[in-house]
Amino acid sequence: MKTELALHERTLSLHRYPKRNNETLQAWDAGDEYLINHVEAMNLDTPKHIVILNDNFGALSCWFSHQHRITMMSDSYIAHQAAKANLALNDGPEITLVTTMDPIPHDADLVLMQLPKNNRHLVWQLSQLHSGLKASVPIIAVNKAKEIHSSTLKLFEKHLGETKTSLAWKKHRLVFSYATHEQPTPVSADTRWQVDNENIELNNLPNVYSGESLDLGARFMLQHLPQSPHLQHVLDLGCGNGVLSVKLGKLNPQIKITCVDESFMAVESARQNLKSNLGDERDITCIANNCLDGMVAQDIDLIVCNPPFHQQQAITDHIAWQMFCDAKQILTSGGQLLVIGNRHLGYDGKLARLFGKSKIKVAASNNKFVILQATK
Repeated sequence: MKTELALHERTLSLHRYPKRNNETLQAWDAGDEYLINHVEAMNLDTPKHIVILNDNFGALSCWFSHQHRITMMSDSYIAHQAAKANLALNDGPEITLVTTMDPIPHDADLVLMQLPKNNRHLVWQLSQLHSGLKASVPIIAVNKAKEIHSSTLKLFEKHLGETKTSLAWKKHRLVFSYATHEQPTPVSADTRWQVDNENIELNNLPNVYSGESLDLGARFMLQHLPQSPHLQHVLDLGCGNGVLSVKLGKLNPQIKITCVDESFMAVESARQNLKSNLGDERDITCIANNCLDGMVAQDIDLIVCNPPFHQQQAITDHIAWQMFCDAKQILTSGGQLLVIGNRHLGYDGKLARLFGKSKIKVAASNNKFVILQATK
């Protein structure tokens, strides 16, 4: 696995975050290289303010911070930490780190972006770029050529202005646009809907997973959440919009609730949804984090988890494994981890390695999902 990005007689050492001993995935891709090559060919004569959106592990921010002022905008806590770590590794200057909920800097000279996987997030970012940029500021985006459809380009034209594309290079393509549209379509950050058969209304910010409808796994887990007067502190790990926490809070009015996700928008959505559905008086904490980094053992007696099986564009199970390890560390003795996953993911084997085979049981299952209960 390469860790050295060598271009234009410069070399950067770059790692994904969190750094793992047996890492098999790079911290950059050909899309990053294509953007770097294109911008270097522009021969920017003076230092510019470059705004970089969705920089997965900070490769673009590290590269351009050498000569330019950088604002990196990302919804990912992990991307922020990766950028910090890679800048430190390469003795890079400080950059400005903000989320994609923050306004676009009005003094930007150039915008670079990795296209987000979520179309709602893309539309939100395009609308924010239009409202925040001068019409003369170039916007250059990149993605795999197979992911740039005619519908993608129509979104750029609808929310920004005239849009063109480059030739493909290493299976990637650039998208060029300016914020010139005279009457762009207004875009709301919020998507609200009721959960079927539940007295729950959810607001979803643009990059929240399954933000337009309840995913099947969460729907199944809602039916099997515990109700007990003995529960005191529940943690929702990978909380998304917080729907599991809201239901747990309704079933157990005495509990303290902590929600954790690596998406800043997910954390804010969960905070809003817990407040609107449970009221202002409940003991609620919502945190952006990489799993449970830095959290110490406390009074948590139940952790619910619907783990992701990808990081950025890569399919991987290491996040689920870290979630399970971290959960065991902070649960009280006798505390339980409740995990849902597709049957084929084999979470039972991973949990048995951590908690012991005798401490794992199937709490519920159907033809697609299994809910596993691990007791510490």
